[in-house]
Amino acid sequence: MPQPKKPTNFAPSKQNAKSEAVKKIVRVVRQHRLSYDEFIAVCQQVRIKLKMEKPKKERKLPELLSLAELKKFFKTVQKCGDTGHELMLKLLLYTAVRVSELVNIQVEDIDLDECKIFIDNGKGGKDRYILFPSDLRLALQTYIDAHPENLYMFESRLNQQFTPRRIQQIIRQYADRAGIKRSVHPHLLRHQMLTFLTAQGLSDAKIQLISGHGNRKSLELYQHLSLASVEGDYQKAVRNLEI
Repeated sequence: MPQPKKPTNFAPSKQNAKSEAVKKIVRVVRQHRLSYDEFIAVCQQVRIKLKMEKPKKERKLPELLSLAELKKFFKTVQKCGDTGHELMLKLLLYTAVRVSELVNIQVEDIDLDECKIFIDNGKGGKDRYILFPSDLRLALQTYIDAHPENLYMFESRLNQQFTPRRIQQIIRQYADRAGIKRSVHPHLLRHQMLTFLTAQGLSDAKIQLISGHGNRKSLELYQHLSLASVEGDYQKAVRNLEI
């Protein structure tokens, strides 16, 4: 029987098509001897002429822990007996501070009388204050007194500054011990707290002041607020989170 003829023309794959397009662009750039800045300018004009818009990235909401899981996590931390870890992770949750900011908190940045902490050169190079629950004041004072040699609030047993990566590992270890299967990480605790404060009725303006977000749309709302005006609502809200 005669064998069926094999197709001689194949439709180019997406990868081949992309490669050919890149080669053509390179040839045009070389032909006209465009500099990098000139090439970028041409690309911008092409996008304008073709009305091309950059696709928006889909922002997925983080999968938060249930209140039962959150309590189980901190109960496991408490059972392990490392008071430094317990205080550090509670501060991470209650203040909604970024982990990159937490590791840089120095002992002198903590104002025990006013229940606030100075964040030096936070995200975007901005300085700000964050609030912590008044119930943590005694625990912080006790920890500071027990570690007079510390420059940073939380240091390793070798008196070295923690790294964000190390705190991620610590949280993951406690989550594993607690039997929590989903991913638990520092930024999740930040989302937990900001979501909780929203549910407690704090306005977006007040939450942005606490969190350090710099949304331009709400600048007019919270630029007239001071941390003192937020403190009462904050302290009232965190008393409802029994961890």
